[in-house]
Amino acid sequence: MKHSLQLKISQSLTMTPQLQQAIRLLQLSSLELHTEIQEALDSNMMLELAEDEPEAETANIETASANPETDAGPIELNDTVATNDSIPEDLPVDSAWEDIYDSNLYSYSKTQQPLEFYGLENQNRSETSLRDYLLWQSNFAVASDTDRTIIMAIIDALDDDGYLTSNPEDILTALGRDMDVEVDEIEAMIRLVQTLEPAGIAARNLQECLGLQLAQCNAATPWLIEATELVNNHLPLLAAHDYNQLMRRMKLSQEQLSEVVALIQSMNPRPGSQVQDIHIQYLTPDVFVRKIKGVWRVELNADSTPQLRINSGYAGMIKRADNSTDNNSMKTHLQEARWFIKSLQSRNETLLRVATAIVERQRAFLEYGDEAMKPLVLHDIATVLDLHESTISRVTTRKYMHTPRGIYELKYFFSSHVSTDLGGACSSTAIRALIKKLIGAEKPQKPLSDSKIAALLADQGIRVARRTVAKYREAMTIPPSNERKRLI
Repeated sequence: MKHSLQLKISQSLTMTPQLQQAIRLLQLSSLELHTEIQEALDSNMMLELAEDEPEAETANIETASANPETDAGPIELNDTVATNDSIPEDLPVDSAWEDIYDSNLYSYSKTQQPLEFYGLENQNRSETSLRDYLLWQSNFAVASDTDRTIIMAIIDALDDDGYLTSNPEDILTALGRDMDVEVDEIEAMIRLVQTLEPAGIAARNLQECLGLQLAQCNAATPWLIEATELVNNHLPLLAAHDYNQLMRRMKLSQEQLSEVVALIQSMNPRPGSQVQDIHIQYLTPDVFVRKIKGVWRVELNADSTPQLRINSGYAGMIKRADNSTDNNSMKTHLQEARWFIKSLQSRNETLLRVATAIVERQRAFLEYGDEAMKPLVLHDIATVLDLHESTISRVTTRKYMHTPRGIYELKYFFSSHVSTDLGGACSSTAIRALIKKLIGAEKPQKPLSDSKIAALLADQGIRVARRTVAKYREAMTIPPSNERKRLI
């Protein structure tokens, strides 16, 4: 084998730890970023939260880049966004590297206590539980331990909607042979649970659920007898919207049947949904958009990104000529702290630039709503800002913008386009809004079909296929025309 020396020139992308950190911070949500910052504060003594010392080295990108003249205040759309000069060139967060969710609710806690201690004074308004609420009510309805055990087994067999998913025989089996009970006793306890609130609980099917709710209505309720008859004998016809057959069988006029149907529709087909465990997730906007003196202004939410600085006390303890282990460790912590602050600065500036570019192109939406949303894709913003599409994807995922029209994820402002007859383009978001508007204005007795909606859109110069209308309608969870048909 012949050995030789050869020179080769090649290029490769090296992901330094600093670059990986910058990319990772860029794609974190505000909640995750808070956690990341807290972990950095706990692990690095050189980092501390900044207060009101302007000479400190901080990660306050909101005031640093929002107004280049005063370093305080929001950015105007006609202003030039500050450049990234303060960030070293070897910290490019823009990399082609692949990208590394109206009813009144009862409020009762999930405190695990013996059944006899369930009381209103023990309930916590921060959470609700269907199981605990039913157990609390049953505490006043039964006295024996056997009945309580049976009721607990029945309640445990309810699904989230409040329906009983097990038959009496299965509940008897679940109780075990040690329980000296009969199926009749379980049936009796099921009937008792069905008298509890919310009305319709522990039903085996929709028909029984509606029947239980009607049975608890005041006897003087208008059309109660007819509604009960319809639920007991003609519910499949109502589900099929076969109103003509219903009027013939029940010998009712259209106006009378409308009253009966309205009463049934006032019932809740999912009674358990009224009492559920509530886990509220609060959204913290990353940017604010306000219209001030006719100009849309964009600024970062200072609360979403805590400001950090270098701890001058610890930094002053470092000695350049000292190569001891402790001194080298402090130098390492100082360098890591500076990189972390620079990564935060880069993240905030990129977020501000992207949000500003989005607002510049979606001013019509801010003024007039969804129908004015313009077509926009990641490539459009990436081209304007000279960033990679993957960077735009990272910075718009799980980042939220607070506008006068509500809080939106930045990705909401991106949508595909459909060409119009006039040579322009309409966004898919605008088309969805138009479809929703047309359906909202339709006659309940004669709802618009998908083909008719497509024809009405074509009259406005927007040509979309019927299947496209159906796809957009289903995405908005709007039922088809045959299910939207109403007598009233």
